[in-house]
Amino acid sequence: MKNSEAILVTPKKFEIQECPVPEPKDNEILMKVEYVGMCGSDIHGFEFGPFIPPKDPNQKIGLGHEVAGEVVKVGSKVTRFKAGDKVLIEPSVPDGKSDYCRSGHYNICPSVDMLATQPHYKGALCEYMTHPEEWTYHIPEGMTTMEGALVEPAAVGMHAAMLGGATVGKSIVILGAGAIGLMVLQACLSLGATDITVVDVMQKRLDLALKFGAKRVINGKEEDTVAVLRSPELYGDHGVELVFEAAGSPFTVNQAVRMVARGGKIVMVGTQSKPVEIDFLKINREVTIQTAFRYCNNFPQTIEAVATGKINVKDMVTDIYNYKDVQKAFTEAIDPVKKADMVKGVVKVAE
Repeated sequence: MKNSEAILVTPKKFEIQECPVPEPKDNEILMKVEYVGMCGSDIHGFEFGPFIPPKDPNQKIGLGHEVAGEVVKVGSKVTRFKAGDKVLIEPSVPDGKSDYCRSGHYNICPSVDMLATQPHYKGALCEYMTHPEEWTYHIPEGMTTMEGALVEPAAVGMHAAMLGGATVGKSIVILGAGAIGLMVLQACLSLGATDITVVDVMQKRLDLALKFGAKRVINGKEEDTVAVLRSPELYGDHGVELVFEAAGSPFTVNQAVRMVARGGKIVMVGTQSKPVEIDFLKINREVTIQTAFRYCNNFPQTIEAVATGKINVKDMVTDIYNYKDVQKAFTEAIDPVKKADMVKGVVKVAE
């Protein structure tokens, strides 16, 4: 077997380099990578370099963490997997020793080892990779490996929906209908919520939101979102009980503040890269602002939701690229014209 990996040599430039096939440790599986999803964080890293630059300037930078494939070898202590199994992985591995891990919040463990970021910057855009058995999952019969790779972003949506308390009867608005916003929508629906409004400025994404089950959509480029939601025909003076900010924009944060109900909740799903001013006087009636970080114990539930069709990840994929075209894939993802049509891109490494 031969192996290679896509390495970010400078911002906006990948090189596919030969590398050894890793040998799985006692508790690891060796996986032949089949599909890797293109996350917004990967695209940002491609364009600007890692969020947190490595201490060693010679550190190799790999990208990609939404991944699924086939087991080709297992370590001596692995019991749940064998060669030939189709699997997906949870890419953030905690140390299991911190107080956060002990209290069940392993996603915020300060020593978590996450693919495509510090401390190792090991990316999934490669032909073969190892991963701990504990953080590996079987792909159910009937689910493709492409769908398996997209369980990871779906789990982000599930975690956010559960943190927000999405339930039957709750009024919900999702600001941003990119890949994560659409995952939040479907996760909320899977938990029983039905009164869900999705807001974006791209009609193609809003059409997908309607297809997936949104009760209504608002094109923020054409309508005053807050005025529409605060109209007597919708939520009026009461406001919206649960707002998900999934656009990562200071503008939508302040929209959330203006539309949320007294005693309501705002869940921050999008990444705010700069400080944001908030008028707390508008939300000093016991509004909760909840940040969401990745996922925590959400993979089993998310796998079932995808396998049973409650979350449709397949129809979110707008662009599929071959591994050899990884440079083209990410270049198009940052192109102002092309990215407007891209909802979710994936890289096909192998069949």
